[in-house]
Amino acid sequence: MSPAEPLVAAPPRDALWFPRFGAPPPAPDAAGTRLICFPYAGGTASVYRDWREHLGASVADVAAVQLPGRGLRMREEPYRSAAPLVADVADELVRQGLTRDYAFFGHSMGALLAYEVACTLRDRGEPGPRHLFVSGSRAPHLYGDRTEHLLPDEELRRFAAGIGALGDGDQALLNGAYLDRRLPVLRADLQVCNGYRWLPRRPPDCPMTAFSASDDPVADAAEVEAWRAYTTSSFLHHHLQGDHFFLTAGGPSRQRLLRELRGELARLASTATSEQRNASWTY
Repeated sequence: MSPAEPLVAAPPRDALWFPRFGAPPPAPDAAGTRLICFPYAGGTASVYRDWREHLGASVADVAAVQLPGRGLRMREEPYRSAAPLVADVADELVRQGLTRDYAFFGHSMGALLAYEVACTLRDRGEPGPRHLFVSGSRAPHLYGDRTEHLLPDEELRRFAAGIGALGDGDQALLNGAYLDRRLPVLRADLQVCNGYRWLPRRPPDCPMTAFSASDDPVADAAEVEAWRAYTTSSFLHHHLQGDHFFLTAGGPSRQRLLRELRGELARLASTATSEQRNASWTY
């Protein structure tokens, strides 16, 4: 570093894992369920940046996980296997006190991470999520049979375009610097997914809601339905219109997805209020 180069303070660790995107943090005693969101392969926390606004009073907060290799963590090496990634996310959730009255949402790779983190927290004796939302993802036992992370760069670009990662009108990015910067992270995330091997264990005991899309080449309706075996509680499956990235801005079913989330999270809030009221009547 030259003497004239300005020093830039590193952001706090909390902001690295859970960037706020301008939203103030909730009060420590804020009532309601916190929704913790996990990104898809190659994705960033910013896909969830406006969810707090859309979900409104149904949640106390929305916290999106920012994985290494992207955003303010661009200079960090991305994870290439699931086990250390899951352990570190679980550590961070506990360290930041985010494992009280919370729910998980994960899309694609994010759904797999949400499930594994939920199991890890349970195994550590931590409170589990009150609800698990999985979207655009095969059930865990269906992972581990693909090799997209081994594709040459040009074929990986075509794969990303083929599953809708670039969106309509973005085909010019196939040869652009933007996608070139994203390819290493996408490749690493796909390696996490393709190297994953499910280990049989007791399913989570929280309710689960699954979302599939009509034109999703990554996870069809039957593969999403297979999540039903991964909860001992209720299971609800919504089949929506769109491709693999139906949840992103402009996606054909984004509003319906958010509406369903609002409804389920509002029911969680209502249940929590009822439980607190009943507890106050116990002497």
